[in-house]
Amino acid sequence: MRARRALVTSEQAGIPVTGVRRVPGLRREEVAMLAGISADYCLRSEQGRDRNPSVQVLESLARVLRLDEAATDHLLRLGTAKPKRRHKQPVRKIGPSTAKRLTIKALPAFVESRYGSAHARGPSEGRATSSSRTISVPAGLNRK
Repeated sequence: MRARRALVTSEQAGIPVTGVRRVPGLRREEVAMLAGISADYCLRSEQGRDRNPSVQVLESLARVLRLDEAATDHLLRLGTAKPKRRHKQPVRKIGPSTAKRLTIKALPAFVESRYGSAHARGPSEGRATSSSRTISVPAGLNRK
């Protein structure tokens, strides 16, 4: 971003030149003002400390820095979040005697792991599916 700032002059951006400029191109504060973001946010973006900039911010930065279409697309690809892969949750199985206890309708019951996630629930607590004498429920099932 710093290299792109140096390529845009203040005259091109419509900012009046006052005094001597030590660096060529736009100052960071001028880029922030023209893009409609704070100077601190502009600094964090330039240093790569902002992990999730919005598309609107990236497009306004591209406009201020006078990026062409290919460079703007590249900036958007770099700045937007990548979709995360969903991991398959392991199926937890409980034994037949525990499954039988869960089927008692008079009492609400559920089987919980040592980390607090529910492995299976009885009919009063919610549905538990059975397949060949064991009840299989995804591991990420939360407690009520």
